Amino acid sequence: MLLYSVTENGALRKVKKVDFNEKKVFLIDDFKTIYIWVGLKASKKKQDLSKKRANELNNKRENTAKIQILGQNQEYGAILAIMDVLKEGLTQSISLERSPELEMEYKDTMELIEIGLDPDFEAEITVAAHKLSEEKRSYEELCRKLAELQLTLLKGKEKALKKDITKKAKEIYKSSSTYEELCRLIVELSILIEKKSLD
Repeated sequence: MLLYSVTENGALRKVKKVDFNEKKVFLIDDFKTIYIWVGLKASKKKQDLSKKRANELNNKRENTAKIQILGQNQEYGAILAIMDVLKEGLTQSISLERSPELEMEYKDTMELIEIGLDPDFEAEITVAAHKLSEEKRSYEELCRKLAELQLTLLKGKEKALKKDITKKAKEIYKSSSTYEELCRLIVELSILIEKKSLD
């Protein structure tokens, strides 16, 4: 996942966290979807340029991503489910490095690479998310797992309380993320946690 802040002149600046400031516009790129988050007081110029930049990012790909615009206080789905984590910040280098822990033999990997997904990272996430979805866990179980991962990432060594996990799981449930989005977020956060523990 890559995070960008859009400057007033339309330049993309890589950032490690999203502060959701009402005057800002952010691009949140998870390779399948480019989310454009627009603050309530963001200038019209910045909003227009952010759409242009999202399209430019998309045009460089063999397989284009969906572009989704989210206004402040109107967030839903995957972004709503991980807003706290985005505020805290991501380890960005993970987007470029292969994680040895995720090496796996899976017959669809080559097909995924052939259709244009990033062979070092994107294919691994896609395959791992697909495998997780095949476990047929309940939606509630996935919400709880994602809640545990988020709190682990946010709290570090401090153990999350059961009531905090339950509360966070309810928030995720209300975000209306799809089953597939939850699987993908679980995989991405698992990699981030693994990466942090190795750093």
